[in-house]
Amino acid sequence: MVRRTGGRTLPGDPGLTVRIGVTVLLLAAVYAVLVAVLWAAGGSFVLIGAVVAGLAVVQYFYSDRLVLAAMGAREVSRAEAPDLVDRVGRLAAQFDLPVPRVAIIESDVPNALATGRDPNHSVVAVTTGILRRLDGPELDAVLAHELSHVLHRDAAVLTMAAVFATVASFIVQMGFWLGLGRGEDRDGEGRPSIVVVYLVSLGVWLVSFVLIRALSRYRELAADRGSAVITGAPSDLASALVKISGSLGRIPDADLRTVEPGAALLIVPAFSRQSLAGLLSTHPSLEARLDQLRRLEAAELAR
Repeated sequence: MVRRTGGRTLPGDPGLTVRIGVTVLLLAAVYAVLVAVLWAAGGSFVLIGAVVAGLAVVQYFYSDRLVLAAMGAREVSRAEAPDLVDRVGRLAAQFDLPVPRVAIIESDVPNALATGRDPNHSVVAVTTGILRRLDGPELDAVLAHELSHVLHRDAAVLTMAAVFATVASFIVQMGFWLGLGRGEDRDGEGRPSIVVVYLVSLGVWLVSFVLIRALSRYRELAADRGSAVITGAPSDLASALVKISGSLGRIPDADLRTVEPGAALLIVPAFSRQSLAGLLSTHPSLEARLDQLRRLEAAELAR
């Protein structure tokens, strides 16, 4: 799909489409294996289905509110933050999107995120730290990055993909509650043991983990491209990313922990130094992002 926005053309991204399709197919395959093992282990389809359906509903309809609440985000009106709300509105028009709600997070950690199940229920949130550190064009570039996520429904895609990883993790931790494969390694009916169920669930979780993070890294690069095309100034986003990344190293751990609940959605991941999650990348490296933006800047100058 090609969108014409503000006189600029936002090209379709076949690479993103293919990656989404491949990820969904692979996730479906590994979860089919998981369901088969659970069934063979004597698990109840009603209970398994209830767990999956319940988590899916909560994730789809409420994950954005839970993330924003965990980060202390406060929705603001135009009267409270006229410049920010006007910037989001102007850029949303360029993306041909409904204007998202706008929220501010009281944190010195410079960052931003977008969430919501679809463009009609989206929220763009920024921290007070990023508002203090970025100039106008840099802030526009960051907001355009977040609106590119809204356009491609990134939060919804990653949230729903994570539902099944959550189910597998739940089974690994709570398998005895589901009444699976109790007793010896194999019972009289030849059912898989609880150890087998745990190992399969753990394998499904690990495969899901790798697939979802690989997709997440590509979606960040796609959002960077969307920002560069809409603003026509890839260097502004590059400058913003350098400022944000450079500032994060000087932020106290206590402040970094306040934004960790939304780390996968942030424009630049922020983890406290003690957090193992910082090693599990949902984002491409800064070098890879800047390299892409340099190439886009050269193409822009050649126009």
